Amino acid sequence: MFLNIMFLLAAGATIGGSFLTATSKNLMHACIYLLLTLFGVSGLYATLGADFLAATQLVVYAGGVVILMLFAIMLTGGVREFVNKFGIDKVASMGTVKTYSIAGFMVVIMSFVIMKILAPIFKSYAPGELPGFSTTVEKIGTLLITDHVLAFEISSILLLGALVGAAVISRPGRTR
Repeated sequence: MFLNIMFLLAAGATIGGSFLTATSKNLMHACIYLLLTLFGVSGLYATLGADFLAATQLVVYAGGVVILMLFAIMLTGGVREFVNKFGIDKVASMGTVKTYSIAGFMVVIMSFVIMKILAPIFKSYAPGELPGFSTTVEKIGTLLITDHVLAFEISSILLLGALVGAAVISRPGRTR
């Protein structure tokens, strides 16, 4: 019962945060709503038993990407808004009534197609006993150190190259 409630709360946070991110007119608020969305996705991973993915979601995306976006917004001053001829701030339009109508119609059609595809699966579903939770961190760690050590080392060299490249680009120019 607890996992069902946690799953519903995480799904609600994900859907609500993504909707607020897409509809927010303030760029700083959109970043905060994106953070809520990423926390919701991490909660979804946690309820599905993928604890390593949940932690990675929090560290990499919530901890890194959103903070980087906030720094970029603060350093650049954000996005300038459009001002109409009367001096009133106006946000640029993202579409017309025609494009929204077509998109809504396509959503309805795709929903029916997805329901038609998934209907046989739900008709033949018989609930059974779920296996117990087991941690995935130990399994992933063992695979990274044994079977996938070459890919692990190549990715670390790639990240080191990106770090050195960022340091070279951010270094002040030399006068010759």
